[in-house]
Amino acid sequence: MTQMKRVMIYGGKTGWIGGLMADLVKEEEARIENRDAVAKELDEIKPTHVLMSAGITGRPNIDWCEDNKPATIRTNVIGTLNVADLTNERGIHCTVYATGCIFKYDEAHPLGSGIGFKEDAIPNFAESFYSETKGYMEQMLKCYENCLILRVRMPISDDLFHRNFVTKIAKYDCIVNIPNSMTVLTEMLPASLAMAKKGLAGVYNFTNPGVISHNEVMDLYTKYIDPTYTYKNFTVEEQAKVIKAGRSNNELDTTKLMADMPDGVVINDIKTACDLCFQRMKVNLEKLGWLPDNMPAEFKRS
Repeated sequence: MTQMKRVMIYGGKTGWIGGLMADLVKEEEARIENRDAVAKELDEIKPTHVLMSAGITGRPNIDWCEDNKPATIRTNVIGTLNVADLTNERGIHCTVYATGCIFKYDEAHPLGSGIGFKEDAIPNFAESFYSETKGYMEQMLKCYENCLILRVRMPISDDLFHRNFVTKIAKYDCIVNIPNSMTVLTEMLPASLAMAKKGLAGVYNFTNPGVISHNEVMDLYTKYIDPTYTYKNFTVEEQAKVIKAGRSNNELDTTKLMADMPDGVVINDIKTACDLCFQRMKVNLEKLGWLPDNMPAEFKRS
């Protein structure tokens, strides 16, 4: 167990996950594209741990990356490698919040089979530039023994922050209905701190065990948040006509994650975790005054 005396977060001021992590620890922050600046701050601050959550996913979604490839590379590739390399040189543990959206169901991992991709699986999904860069990055990050690489998927939080998977699909007129591995951040981010303190390294599928479908998620939204909400389904082929980049759908195997999880950390299966998350979301939105009947127009169906 390594004591977290000082933590530096990349992505704490502008990133979603980084901002949530900053609420859990006292943090410092820097920019990642400028190698000299990162090196200088690491030497001045001398952190025991670095949490690397900075990255570009685009707004409103990953389609942005298709038209902004140099900017995507600067952060998702050059910046990430800067942090991994510089922390490795200094013997600093580095937790990288990466992505599991680098796989798609295939013959060896069929949809509905319960057979998930394990940590040693080679990425098989590059139908978006975002996923393509992330797939390259994981192979390189594996070379750094100081890095804990966490494959986050379709992250869900107990609010309606614009990066929340729930927020994104709640605004769509139509959604696909495919079971996926997902990450409920309220449970998983504290787990990542425990893993960093334990000194774990290498790749981990960082999702709640099991899968949940888009429809099941939105049914919970209807149950707890807005009983008047409705949605329609369409096929992956129909979805492809209205997006620039393909979307990853997969199941990740969490056997290694659960076996190595430090004692005292509770991680629920994804369906239980989502139900509890929506219960917390309801309370949070009531405190904001959004519920029971004052939801922003962007979440209302005409």
